[in-house]
Amino acid sequence: MTRAKSLLDRLLTWVCVVLFAVLVLDVTWQVFARQVLDQPSTWSEELAKYLFIWLGLFASALVFGERGHIAVDFAVKKLPGKAQVAVAVLVQLSILVFTALVLIWGGLRVVDLAWDQNLTGLPVNVGPLYLALPISGVLIALYTVYHLVRILTGAERAVEDAEPDVL
Repeated sequence: MTRAKSLLDRLLTWVCVVLFAVLVLDVTWQVFARQVLDQPSTWSEELAKYLFIWLGLFASALVFGERGHIAVDFAVKKLPGKAQVAVAVLVQLSILVFTALVLIWGGLRVVDLAWDQNLTGLPVNVGPLYLALPISGVLIALYTVYHLVRILTGAERAVEDAEPDVL
């Protein structure tokens, strides 16, 4: 299970790097065409918008894999060990429910509704671009189940000590 997560982490990291590089090239072209050539690009702004959305959703999934999101855990750290585990399990289950309902199920509904809608600036339909929602939802769900299993088996701490408390 850890090897599969590591492989997924590396793959997702490279997807994010490629998306970011293409986004930088696209925005650079947009600025160059507008400022130097005095002929604004009709497609680059639209592409940048969707690249940014895909990058944000996939990078968010990657951060979930590292348990790197902001956590307000000062009160949880003061609880006994079993209570910390209970809170961590509740949090992971809440993330799983939200991801399943909003990103996966809601994302699939949006994809279905927008599948045949045309974009004005790009020669593609909107629906396939919205696939970032359910795909990132599945990735976040996989990471959440991974962390949930590791918390329940004791392989991972319920509350991560990323930064020491300074008082």
